[in-house]
Amino acid sequence: MIGYYIIIGLISLVSWLVSQQLKKKFKKYSQIHLKNGLSGREIAEKMLHDNGINDVSVISTPGKLTDHYNPTNKTVNLSESVYNERNASAAAVASHEVGHAVQHANAYKWLTMRSQLVPVVNISSKFSIWLVIGGLALGAAQSSGLGFYVAIAGLIMMGLATLFSFITLPVEYDASNRALAWLKTNNMLTNSEQDGAQDALKWAARTYLVAAIGSLAMLFYWGLRLLGSRD
Repeated sequence: MIGYYIIIGLISLVSWLVSQQLKKKFKKYSQIHLKNGLSGREIAEKMLHDNGINDVSVISTPGKLTDHYNPTNKTVNLSESVYNERNASAAAVASHEVGHAVQHANAYKWLTMRSQLVPVVNISSKFSIWLVIGGLALGAAQSSGLGFYVAIAGLIMMGLATLFSFITLPVEYDASNRALAWLKTNNMLTNSEQDGAQDALKWAARTYLVAAIGSLAMLFYWGLRLLGSRD
Protein backbone atom coordinates (compact mmCIF):
# COMPACT_ATOMS: atom_id res chain seq x y z
CA MET A 1 0.00 0.00 0.00
CA ILE A 2 3.00 2.32 0.40
CA GLY A 3 3.32 2.49 -3.39
CA TYR A 4 -0.33 3.51 -3.60
CA TYR A 5 0.18 6.44 -1.23
CA ILE A 6 3.33 7.51 -3.07
CA ILE A 7 1.49 7.58 -6.40
CA ILE A 8 -1.44 9.43 -4.85
CA GLY A 9 0.95 11.93 -3.29
CA LEU A 10 2.84 12.57 -6.53
CA ILE A 11 -0.33 12.92 -8.59
CA SER A 12 -1.85 15.26 -6.02
CA LEU A 13 1.30 17.39 -5.92
CA VAL A 14 1.56 17.74 -9.71
CA SER A 15 -2.18 18.41 -9.96
CA TRP A 16 -1.92 21.12 -7.30
CA LEU A 17 1.06 22.76 -8.99
CA VAL A 18 -0.71 22.85 -12.37
CA SER A 19 -3.90 24.13 -10.73
CA GLN A 20 -2.00 26.92 -8.97
CA GLN A 21 -0.29 27.90 -12.21
CA LEU A 22 -3.64 27.91 -13.98
CA LYS A 23 -5.10 30.25 -11.35
CA LYS A 24 -2.10 32.57 -11.70
CA LYS A 25 -2.48 32.66 -15.47
CA PHE A 26 -6.18 33.43 -15.33
CA LYS A 27 -5.58 36.14 -12.75
CA LYS A 28 -2.81 37.63 -14.91
CA TYR A 29 -4.88 37.69 -18.08
CA SER A 30 -7.94 38.97 -16.27
CA GLN A 31 -5.97 42.21 -15.99
CA ILE A 32 -5.81 42.52 -19.79
CA HIS A 33 -9.02 44.34 -20.66
CA LEU A 34 -10.40 43.78 -24.15
CA LYS A 35 -10.19 46.60 -26.67
CA ASN A 36 -13.49 45.47 -28.18
CA GLY A 37 -15.26 45.95 -24.82
CA LEU A 38 -17.23 42.69 -25.11
CA SER A 39 -18.11 40.62 -22.04
CA GLY A 40 -17.74 36.86 -21.84
CA ARG A 41 -21.47 36.49 -22.42
CA GLU A 42 -21.38 38.69 -25.52
CA ILE A 43 -18.40 36.82 -26.94
CA ALA A 44 -20.11 33.48 -26.36
CA GLU A 45 -23.32 34.66 -28.00
CA LYS A 46 -21.46 36.05 -31.01
CA MET A 47 -19.48 32.83 -31.51
CA LEU A 48 -22.70 30.81 -31.32
CA HIS A 49 -24.33 33.11 -33.89
CA ASP A 50 -21.31 32.99 -36.22
CA ASN A 51 -21.47 29.17 -36.15
CA GLY A 52 -25.19 29.15 -36.95
CA ILE A 53 -26.17 27.79 -33.54
CA ASN A 54 -29.46 29.29 -32.40
CA ASP A 55 -30.74 26.74 -29.89
CA VAL A 56 -28.05 27.17 -27.21
CA SER A 57 -28.43 29.62 -24.32
CA VAL A 58 -25.63 31.40 -22.47
CA ILE A 59 -26.30 31.57 -18.73
CA SER A 60 -24.44 32.57 -15.57
CA THR A 61 -23.48 29.96 -12.97
CA PRO A 62 -22.13 30.53 -9.42
CA GLY A 63 -18.52 29.93 -8.41
CA LYS A 64 -15.08 30.24 -9.99
CA LEU A 65 -13.80 28.02 -12.81
CA THR A 66 -17.22 26.37 -12.87
CA ASP A 67 -17.65 27.07 -16.58
CA HIS A 68 -19.01 24.22 -18.69
CA TYR A 69 -21.24 23.30 -21.60
CA ASN A 70 -24.28 21.16 -20.82
CA PRO A 71 -25.32 19.13 -23.89
CA THR A 72 -28.47 17.90 -22.14
CA ASN A 73 -30.21 21.27 -21.97
CA LYS A 74 -27.92 23.00 -24.50
CA THR A 75 -26.58 25.73 -22.24
CA VAL A 76 -23.19 27.40 -22.09
CA ASN A 77 -22.70 27.94 -18.37
CA LEU A 78 -20.25 30.71 -17.53
CA SER A 79 -19.04 31.53 -14.03
CA GLU A 80 -20.07 34.99 -12.87
CA SER A 81 -16.63 36.53 -13.46
CA VAL A 82 -16.43 35.15 -17.00
CA TYR A 83 -20.05 36.00 -17.81
CA ASN A 84 -19.70 39.66 -16.85
CA GLU A 85 -16.02 40.51 -17.29
CA ARG A 86 -14.36 41.95 -20.39
CA ASN A 87 -10.84 40.60 -20.36
CA ALA A 88 -8.62 38.03 -22.08
CA SER A 89 -9.35 35.30 -19.53
CA ALA A 90 -13.10 35.73 -19.93
CA ALA A 91 -12.77 35.67 -23.72
CA ALA A 92 -10.71 32.47 -23.57
CA VAL A 93 -13.12 30.61 -21.29
CA ALA A 94 -16.30 31.79 -22.99
CA SER A 95 -15.11 30.87 -26.47
CA HIS A 96 -13.75 27.52 -25.23
CA GLU A 97 -17.14 26.53 -23.79
CA VAL A 98 -18.85 27.55 -27.00
CA GLY A 99 -16.28 25.35 -28.73
CA HIS A 100 -17.99 22.41 -27.00
CA ALA A 101 -21.37 23.62 -28.25
CA VAL A 102 -19.94 23.69 -31.79
CA GLN A 103 -18.63 20.15 -31.29
CA HIS A 104 -22.10 19.06 -30.19
CA ALA A 105 -23.76 20.71 -33.17
CA ASN A 106 -21.30 19.02 -35.54
CA ALA A 107 -21.55 15.61 -33.78
CA TYR A 108 -17.83 15.63 -33.02
CA LYS A 109 -17.03 11.94 -32.52
CA TRP A 110 -14.88 12.30 -29.41
CA LEU A 111 -17.53 14.38 -27.65
CA THR A 112 -20.17 11.80 -28.61
CA MET A 113 -18.04 8.98 -27.19
CA ARG A 114 -17.40 10.96 -24.01
CA SER A 115 -21.09 11.70 -23.52
CA GLN A 116 -21.96 8.02 -23.94
CA LEU A 117 -19.49 7.07 -21.21
CA VAL A 118 -20.66 9.66 -18.66
CA PRO A 119 -23.46 7.56 -17.05
CA VAL A 120 -21.21 4.50 -16.77
CA VAL A 121 -18.24 6.42 -15.37
CA ASN A 122 -20.42 8.25 -12.84
CA ILE A 123 -21.20 4.87 -11.30
CA SER A 124 -17.93 3.02 -11.84
CA SER A 125 -15.75 5.83 -10.43
CA LYS A 126 -17.54 5.55 -7.08
CA PHE A 127 -17.05 1.81 -6.63
CA SER A 128 -13.99 0.72 -8.64
CA ILE A 129 -11.30 1.32 -6.03
CA TRP A 130 -13.36 -0.34 -3.29
CA LEU A 131 -14.00 -3.40 -5.43
CA VAL A 132 -10.30 -3.73 -6.23
CA ILE A 133 -9.17 -3.34 -2.61
CA GLY A 134 -12.02 -5.49 -1.31
CA GLY A 135 -11.30 -8.17 -3.89
CA LEU A 136 -7.61 -8.26 -2.98
CA ALA A 137 -8.46 -8.48 0.72
CA LEU A 138 -10.98 -11.24 0.07
CA GLY A 139 -8.47 -13.13 -2.04
CA ALA A 140 -5.90 -12.96 0.74
CA ALA A 141 -8.44 -14.28 3.26
CA GLN A 142 -9.64 -17.25 1.22
CA SER A 143 -8.55 -19.33 -1.76
CA SER A 144 -11.88 -19.65 -3.56
CA GLY A 145 -10.88 -17.23 -6.32
CA LEU A 146 -13.93 -15.03 -5.73
CA GLY A 147 -11.79 -12.14 -4.52
CA PHE A 148 -9.80 -12.17 -7.75
CA TYR A 149 -12.91 -11.80 -9.88
CA VAL A 150 -14.28 -9.05 -7.65
CA ALA A 151 -10.99 -7.19 -8.06
CA ILE A 152 -11.07 -7.77 -11.83
CA ALA A 153 -14.54 -6.19 -11.95
CA GLY A 154 -13.20 -3.17 -10.08
CA LEU A 155 -10.20 -2.97 -12.40
CA ILE A 156 -12.47 -2.98 -15.46
CA MET A 157 -14.46 -0.12 -13.95
CA MET A 158 -11.22 1.73 -13.28
CA GLY A 159 -10.19 1.11 -16.88
CA LEU A 160 -13.40 2.73 -18.10
CA ALA A 161 -12.65 5.81 -16.01
CA THR A 162 -9.13 5.92 -17.46
CA LEU A 163 -10.51 5.59 -20.99
CA PHE A 164 -12.92 8.44 -20.22
CA SER A 165 -10.10 10.69 -19.04
CA PHE A 166 -8.12 10.08 -22.25
CA ILE A 167 -11.15 10.61 -24.48
CA THR A 168 -11.61 13.92 -22.66
CA LEU A 169 -8.22 15.15 -23.93
CA PRO A 170 -9.07 15.54 -27.64
CA VAL A 171 -12.44 17.01 -26.64
CA GLU A 172 -10.79 19.74 -24.57
CA TYR A 173 -7.92 20.45 -26.95
CA ASP A 174 -10.26 20.63 -29.93
CA ALA A 175 -12.61 23.04 -28.12
CA SER A 176 -9.64 25.31 -27.38
CA ASN A 177 -8.43 25.13 -30.98
CA ARG A 178 -11.90 26.04 -32.26
CA ALA A 179 -12.07 28.93 -29.80
CA LEU A 180 -8.66 30.36 -30.66
CA ALA A 181 -9.23 29.97 -34.40
CA TRP A 182 -12.55 31.82 -34.19
CA LEU A 183 -11.10 34.61 -32.06
CA LYS A 184 -8.23 35.09 -34.50
CA THR A 185 -10.19 34.73 -37.75
CA ASN A 186 -12.76 37.28 -36.63
CA ASN A 187 -10.17 39.70 -35.22
CA MET A 188 -11.87 39.60 -31.85
CA LEU A 189 -8.66 40.19 -29.91
CA THR A 190 -5.46 42.17 -30.27
CA ASN A 191 -2.20 40.22 -30.54
CA SER A 192 -1.44 40.52 -26.82
CA GLU A 193 -5.00 39.53 -25.91
CA GLN A 194 -4.85 36.53 -28.26
CA ASP A 195 -1.54 35.41 -26.75
CA GLY A 196 -3.04 35.68 -23.27
CA ALA A 197 -6.10 33.66 -24.22
CA GLN A 198 -3.93 30.98 -25.83
CA ASP A 199 -1.67 30.70 -22.78
CA ALA A 200 -4.63 30.48 -20.39
CA LEU A 201 -6.25 27.69 -22.41
CA LYS A 202 -2.95 25.84 -22.66
CA TRP A 203 -2.71 25.62 -18.86
CA ALA A 204 -6.37 24.67 -18.57
CA ALA A 205 -5.75 21.74 -20.92
CA ARG A 206 -2.82 20.59 -18.80
CA THR A 207 -5.13 19.95 -15.86
CA TYR A 208 -6.92 17.33 -17.96
CA LEU A 209 -3.60 15.86 -19.09
CA VAL A 210 -2.42 15.44 -15.50
CA ALA A 211 -5.73 13.81 -14.57
CA ALA A 212 -5.45 11.34 -17.46
CA ILE A 213 -1.85 10.39 -16.62
CA GLY A 214 -2.79 10.00 -12.96
CA SER A 215 -5.70 7.74 -13.82
CA LEU A 216 -3.46 5.58 -16.02
CA ALA A 217 -0.83 5.35 -13.28
CA MET A 218 -3.42 4.13 -10.78
CA LEU A 219 -4.74 1.57 -13.27
CA PHE A 220 -1.25 0.15 -13.81
CA TYR A 221 -0.51 0.11 -10.10
CA TRP A 222 -3.62 -1.88 -9.16
CA GLY A 223 -3.26 -4.08 -12.21
CA LEU A 224 0.25 -5.06 -11.11
CA ARG A 225 -0.96 -5.60 -7.53
CA LEU A 226 -3.69 -7.87 -8.81
CA LEU A 227 -1.30 -9.88 -10.99
CA GLY A 228 1.11 -10.11 -8.06
CA SER A 229 -1.63 -11.55 -5.87
CA ARG A 230 -1.89 -14.53 -8.24
CA ASP A 231 1.71 -15.57 -7.77
